[in-house]
Amino acid sequence: MPPKLGIVAGGGTLPAHLARACLNAGREVFIVALKGHADPEAIGDLPHAWVRLGAAGKAIELLRERDVEEIVLAGDVRRPSLSELKPDLRAARFAAKGFLKRGDDGLLGAVVKALEEEEGFRVLGIQDLMGGLLVREGDLAQHSPGERDLADISRGVAILDSLAASDVGQAIAVQDGVVLGIEAVEGTDALIQRCATLRRDGRGPVLVKLPKRGQEKRVDLPTIGPATVDAALTAGFVGLAVAAGETLIVDADVTIAKADEGGLFLHGLSRDTA
Repeated sequence: MPPKLGIVAGGGTLPAHLARACLNAGREVFIVALKGHADPEAIGDLPHAWVRLGAAGKAIELLRERDVEEIVLAGDVRRPSLSELKPDLRAARFAAKGFLKRGDDGLLGAVVKALEEEEGFRVLGIQDLMGGLLVREGDLAQHSPGERDLADISRGVAILDSLAASDVGQAIAVQDGVVLGIEAVEGTDALIQRCATLRRDGRGPVLVKLPKRGQEKRVDLPTIGPATVDAALTAGFVGLAVAAGETLIVDADVTIAKADEGGLFLHGLSRDTA
């Protein structure tokens, strides 16, 4: 039997989806639900405890008490300021090293290193546990990107790749060759909403979402789901292009059905040929 899995849960349905899949497969889980980030309704009656983000010592203590050996980080977490974080001693030692000033990949890579080298856990990626959530290559929905859309996708990929070393964001909105916005600390859905006010007349923009070149892929893989499609449709986007084999799709049936109903394309791209 595999060891008990600890799930550090941020927002969205992904942590609960993962927990139930593990339980159905006969694997015990314990969720550290982050206050202000994890969804109480999604967590429900799953085995869990609530911990604020800055209480690293409490989280480690709970995981050890539950005999957790392997950990996965799942769900969205808004990056707090230091004053919001209110770090305990363990988190304060981490913050003192300057990791909070890094980009998301630098910060999360440091978290993974600390969990493994300092705390003795093994960190897994969601794809190690649920590879079926990864987007396949090609069109996922009924609609396909047109010639202009493909040109915008290629431009988006090139720009994201050029920004990889800066550790900024994973998503970009492009319309007819014009960059409407690049994801930063606000997250993908907020980027989409922001670009709704910036889009031009004519065929709408595309969203390109990719992991950063060289990023730590056990954490923070790009993720799309029904909420992403809803936001894109509301903002007048015509489609989403995401990295095949490197992007998670949550509630795939619902996500694809919403895209079909709204006329949105969902395209899994091979970034090396985009």
